[in-house]
Amino acid sequence: MIYLLVFLIVVSVAVTLFLNLHPVFGGNPSEKHEVEYKNLDHYVNGRFVNQVPTSMNMSFTDSFSMMKDFFSGDKERSPVGQIPISEINWDKINSDKDSLTWFGHSAFLLSIDHNKILVDPMLGPVASPVSFAGSKRYTGGLLHIINEMPPIDAVFITHDHYDHLDYPSIRKLKDKVGHFFVPYGVSTHLIRWGVAEDKITDLNWWEETEFKGLTIALTPSKHFSGRGPFNRNSTLWGGWVILGKQTRFYTSGDGGYDQHFKEIGEKYGPFDITLIEGGQYDRRWSWVHMTPEEAVKAHLDVNGKIMMLIHWGSFTLAYHGWTEPIERAVVEAEKEKVNLIGPEIGETVLLTREISVPVSSWVE
Repeated sequence: MIYLLVFLIVVSVAVTLFLNLHPVFGGNPSEKHEVEYKNLDHYVNGRFVNQVPTSMNMSFTDSFSMMKDFFSGDKERSPVGQIPISEINWDKINSDKDSLTWFGHSAFLLSIDHNKILVDPMLGPVASPVSFAGSKRYTGGLLHIINEMPPIDAVFITHDHYDHLDYPSIRKLKDKVGHFFVPYGVSTHLIRWGVAEDKITDLNWWEETEFKGLTIALTPSKHFSGRGPFNRNSTLWGGWVILGKQTRFYTSGDGGYDQHFKEIGEKYGPFDITLIEGGQYDRRWSWVHMTPEEAVKAHLDVNGKIMMLIHWGSFTLAYHGWTEPIERAVVEAEKEKVNLIGPEIGETVLLTREISVPVSSWVE
């Protein structure tokens, strides 16, 4: 009995040290940050909250059903073997035309007004703080792509979850990036990972700034944050508006459907292209992730012209089939007469006035 007790104490100490000392878990907002945040309407008792009350508690029945689905759910939750990535056309990316290159999930490279912008550049092989657990990337790790990238003017982060803010990716990118734009509090992670503080701009919801001729704004989403058991909702989350001379761009970040999309459309729309999350959904967490049908509705709410579905195609984080998000989005887009594009991973789309990229490679 004494040996078991000693073992449990040693394991507990080891886990606590790992959680506190390993940099992958990021940092925590300082007292200075907390003083800055305390007067915000969406900062309550030391934690950020959504614009509308959002309960994230799951019933015992739902928790039990989720465990059951984990072992006996959809057999097509992941592809059979690795899926291919298109050969990246760097000449196209480096041209003087606005373009978009998707790396799967919510990671993409935006070329706009001669600026190279990476959004949620999670290019690592696993969406987890440790390599031996978590969802493996369908294409395998894409960190090598960073070596081929041109200098990056800015990186934009929507929130600090592992499938969006990746420690290995930021470490590899940090000396190649001119500036980082993040929601309140996320800078603490980047600083711990070696990014210079003067290269980071923290923004609040609805806050705007200018960058190399672009107008940038962080917009609300209905979600949550946290990289460890002790820092949930200590940083903010959101979507990004990026307005250039030729292209008005919006990406939703993660989050459930709500009234904020209409508010975004009224303030910043119309958008030439929207990237809306519509994967990793489940009725048991409908408040923090949208279904494909809700994603199409959000696109219409923000007054978008062309839509691309994101947050799918790279990781298995939910219990539906891995291609189900795009299949359902195609049906809903046709019903609502929305121009939905579906590029392959690695494919570059030129952001012209009339974009047509078939989703046939994803939908049989």
